[in-house]
Amino acid sequence: MEPLANKIRPQTLKDFVGQEHLVGAGGGGPSKRSDSAGVGAAAVGAKKSPGPLYQAIKDKHLFSFVLWGPPGVGKTTIARIYAKALNARLYELSAVNAGKDDIKKILEDPNTLMEQRPKLLFLDEIHRFNKAQQDFLLPYVENGKLTLIGATTENPSFEVIPALLSRCRVFVLKSLGDDDLKKIILRTKIKIPKDALNWLVGLANGDARIAITAIENTKRLYGSITLENIKNTFEHAFLRFDKKGEEHYDTISAYIKSMRASDVDAAVYYLARMLEGGEDPKFIARRMVIFASEDIGLAQPTALVVANAVFQAVEVIGMPEAAINLVHGTTFLALAAKDRSAYEALRSAQEDVRKLGNIPIPLKVRNAPTKLMKELGYGKGYEKYPNAGKVGDAESYLPEKLKDKKYLIIKKRGIEK
Repeated sequence: MEPLANKIRPQTLKDFVGQEHLVGAGGGGPSKRSDSAGVGAAAVGAKKSPGPLYQAIKDKHLFSFVLWGPPGVGKTTIARIYAKALNARLYELSAVNAGKDDIKKILEDPNTLMEQRPKLLFLDEIHRFNKAQQDFLLPYVENGKLTLIGATTENPSFEVIPALLSRCRVFVLKSLGDDDLKKIILRTKIKIPKDALNWLVGLANGDARIAITAIENTKRLYGSITLENIKNTFEHAFLRFDKKGEEHYDTISAYIKSMRASDVDAAVYYLARMLEGGEDPKFIARRMVIFASEDIGLAQPTALVVANAVFQAVEVIGMPEAAINLVHGTTFLALAAKDRSAYEALRSAQEDVRKLGNIPIPLKVRNAPTKLMKELGYGKGYEKYPNAGKVGDAESYLPEKLKDKKYLIIKKRGIEK
């Protein structure tokens, strides 16, 4: 049975709801002006410009782009409308379970050998493609054999390789507003009381797919939509890890704090909870790299090497196997000795820089590339290794105002095993 969300999916921009800044036709009245007298006065009566994707579809402009935004806000629908408007052959893949072979099949599709239509690849969750997979895709986007529309909920600056990103425009989609969600829900033609509608809109949190699926499941389970029925449906069907909400931050916080406390069992539990909830494994690996320097630091310097190796493994291997790399790194970091002295030294030095500004650097340690600078005393008296073997009584190279300052204070130095 075709899902309700697919049945009511708009086929043209005329029926599309939301993302006015991208797909709006413009000309819808005056632009907003400031409430302050005189500010923005020139904008009164000005027409709104069409959104860039509206203009691209109208002009049938073929190019690769990335749609970045939260779930359920219209990324797939925009891709389909765009492909239809340009008479392109659309292929849809999810980076969760697709790979190089799927790209090859598209390129070698026998049904398209005699076609003049462009091939357009919609790659959902493009951030799940590892570097090697993105590298494989790059030349076909570059030479025009494939036009790419990537969809992602994660920042493409971190998740898409620079070479591929440079060949795509990035469009940012917003969560749907309450009024937009209500318009979409009413398209289902299913009777829904006002209290149930308002409750559902609030809980869907800008995600149209959640709202529509909740209505569909409630109708199937109970036959009618009431506030109580939809609450019961939501409770059972939509328990999920919200990667953008409070649970996301609470869980990663518990994970970090468990490693700080060397509670390896708790750290592994919170790792598993994030992975089962669909958290991006690279997000976890990045936090591990930070943790290795911030919390372990000088106590066990090889922790940074291990954390970086885990990040690289996650990037190359991908899920589900990368979970093994993550738990390997998690247990190592949790069990390692902890020392924040390097981190605290940086923060203390930053505080002085902000407070004192660019105070003069001692002449002895200034660069002296010219004869005049040498005559002025730049670099005079400098020795390469003057403090070798006498760290405790070393001469200070700090500016005069800070010459007695100690930033690195090692309270308890761990020993690497």
